[in-house]
Amino acid sequence: MKWPLPRLLAAGLLLLTSCAQEQAASARPAAAKAAYVTPALWRVKDADTTIYLFGTVHVLKPGTEWFQGGIKRAFDGSDELVLEIVEPEAPQAMAASMAHTALARDGVKLSDRLGAEERGKYQAAMVANGLPWQIFEAFNPWMAGMALSVQPLEKLGYKADLGAEKTLTAAAKAAGKKIGALETVEQQLGYFAGLPMESQVKFLNATVDGLPEMDAEFARLIAHWKEGDPEKLAAEMNESLETTPELAQVLLIQRNANWAKWIKGRLAQPGTVFIAVGAGHLAGRGSVQDQLKALGVASARVAE
Repeated sequence: MKWPLPRLLAAGLLLLTSCAQEQAASARPAAAKAAYVTPALWRVKDADTTIYLFGTVHVLKPGTEWFQGGIKRAFDGSDELVLEIVEPEAPQAMAASMAHTALARDGVKLSDRLGAEERGKYQAAMVANGLPWQIFEAFNPWMAGMALSVQPLEKLGYKADLGAEKTLTAAAKAAGKKIGALETVEQQLGYFAGLPMESQVKFLNATVDGLPEMDAEFARLIAHWKEGDPEKLAAEMNESLETTPELAQVLLIQRNANWAKWIKGRLAQPGTVFIAVGAGHLAGRGSVQDQLKALGVASARVAE
C-alpha cells in the first residue's frame, strides 16, 4: 500500500529528522548547478497585520535555490519567524529527548511486536541502512519507523543542513529577527509517542515496505514543492488520509486546527510574521488554510 503521509511527516516535513539520525555537516559542492524554484506562499492579513504561510521541506539536494523572489521579499519584510519548533542549539539534547520519549515502558522488545515475516523484513531493512536494530529493541515502533523514514534520504543525496528551516533560521538570526514556535519539542515528540501501538506498528511495517519506492516517491514530493503545486502534493496524500484517518487526525489535521487558531489570534497584534511549517500542512483537505476558512479567516496565494 502506498504510504505518502508518514513520508511527508517523518522524512521531509518535520524537524524531527535531525534527531532521528546524526547528520554530518555537508558543504555545497562547487560544481552543483543551481536551479531556481518557486515553492508556494500564502498570505493572511487584516488592517495592521500580515502573516505569511510558507510550506517547507527539511531536506534538500545541493543546488536548489528557493530563497529568492517573492519568498525572500516576504521574509525580509517580516518582523518575526515562526517555525513548528525551535531546535535546541545542541543536537544531542534533542536526540536525548527523543530517546527518552520513545523508550518502551512495558518492557516488550520492538521485534517481539512484529510478526515473523515483518520482523525479518524490518531487521534486514535496518541493517541495509546502517541502523543496528538491536539498539532499537528498547524503543517503541515509531522511533524505528522515523529512523527508517529519514536515514535512506542521506544516501540518496538529501542534506538536512540544506533544509528550508535551517536556511530561514540562519537568515533570521543574521537579521536580528525574533524566532518563535508553534509547538515545543516535547509536544511534537508526544504526537508520535501517543499513537496507539497498533498504529505505530502499522507505521513501521509500511515504512519498511515502502523503502524500495522511497527515491521515486520522495522525488515526486520534492518536485511538487519546487513547482509550487500544493494540489499535486495533496493528491499524493489523499490515499493515506483516507486509509489511515487516525494517523492523519493526530499528526496533521488537529495540529493544523491548533495552528489556525494561533494565526487568528495573532491577527490581533500588529506586525508582519513569516510562518514556516511542513508543506504537507498547507495542502489538501484539512490544511491550515481550510482550518482558517472555517474560522472565518481568508488566506490568499502570493504571486511570484
